[in-house]
Amino acid sequence: MSGHSKWANIKHKKGKADAYKGKMFTKLGRELVVASRASGGDINDFRLKIAIENAKAENVPNENIQRAIQKGIGGAEGAVYDELRYEGYGPGGVAIMIDILTDNRNRTAGEIRHIFAKNGGNMGETGSVGWMFEEKGQLRIMREGLKLSEDDLMMLALDAGADDFEIDERGYVVFTAPEALEGVRQALLDQKISVVEAVLSPIPQNTIEITDAELARKLVRLMDTLEDHDDSQGVYSNFELTDALANEDF
Repeated sequence: MSGHSKWANIKHKKGKADAYKGKMFTKLGRELVVASRASGGDINDFRLKIAIENAKAENVPNENIQRAIQKGIGGAEGAVYDELRYEGYGPGGVAIMIDILTDNRNRTAGEIRHIFAKNGGNMGETGSVGWMFEEKGQLRIMREGLKLSEDDLMMLALDAGADDFEIDERGYVVFTAPEALEGVRQALLDQKISVVEAVLSPIPQNTIEITDAELARKLVRLMDTLEDHDDSQGVYSNFELTDALANEDF
């Protein structure tokens, strides 16, 4: 449920742990419901398998996971979620996309449009910014407890079919083509490497570096508000803050 990894780092540093945990449990639960409904509860289904692994990585209790799966299999019982992707522009013309799971698309569209407008952006039509992004698999590996060197980990990932490898302050992010995500993930697991997150996300093909503090503040506020929306499953953008601004407490 991460966007561009550098934004994920900023979000991680700024988030309050308890609030983050509650929101993450809700988002992971919805994904489990949708994935189990689509697969009929087949735990070998790729999407459901990844949803279960991501929930476990965030320490979602097993009973919560099973309850969400059973809710999805139940079909008509409970809410039926539509999967949507909204697109728009933030302050400074940066591109933003939001993945949504909602049981009321009209309500959610109005609320997302209002968030954009209130924070200096505007919601666009489908495809208005999507062409700036490329769908990629992302696998996150934490630095703590890793026994391989960075070079060995990178070579293992690339040999397994990964496209790219990035080092950040939380650990490592392995990027793959969508169809290679499961194979690379399995290759890492076979070597006893813990993968704490595996997702498909739109990655910007080019990024805009933000150097102005006031613009950065507006963008962070908009991204935070979109992330906090109850129906938001992930928020993605093509901006990066300078290292100095990324360490600011907006």
